[in-house]
Amino acid sequence: AAYLEANAAAPVLLVGEAPGYRGARVSGIPFTSERQLTGTGPAEATATIVQQAIAELRLDVLLWNIVPTHPGTETSNRRPTQAEVDAGLQFAAELAKGRRVIAVGRVAAAALEAPYLRHPSHGGASDFKAGLLQFAPGGRSVRPFSV
Repeated sequence: AAYLEANAAAPVLLVGEAPGYRGARVSGIPFTSERQLTGTGPAEATATIVQQAIAELRLDVLLWNIVPTHPGTETSNRRPTQAEVDAGLQFAAELAKGRRVIAVGRVAAAALEAPYLRHPSHGGASDFKAGLLQFAPGGRSVRPFSV
């Protein structure tokens, strides 16, 4: 609740698939790992890439997942079921009101019918950063930005 309140004015909603077992499952905040918040605990590669890109581009975004709860176990992820995606749509739709919606990955893009960014995992970091660059003020990097 505090995260949503703090980012209530963000003009962009960046929506992923679901919390990862090393990331939002632990931290409670999409695209964020426990290590980023506390300096200890599990790190998560996608969270690191997303947070770095947002900081470099100075984007004001609200982060969310189409499925807001972790599908999987304490030590693994799994693709969300269609029922889980459908159940999560009502939350994403509410958060999308008045914001530009950008989907990170194919699951979110299909569910939201929103502009697609390559998910940064499994070798997609460069494509994710390059895609996100188009949403920077003026469509260009505002800090040194390496793709």
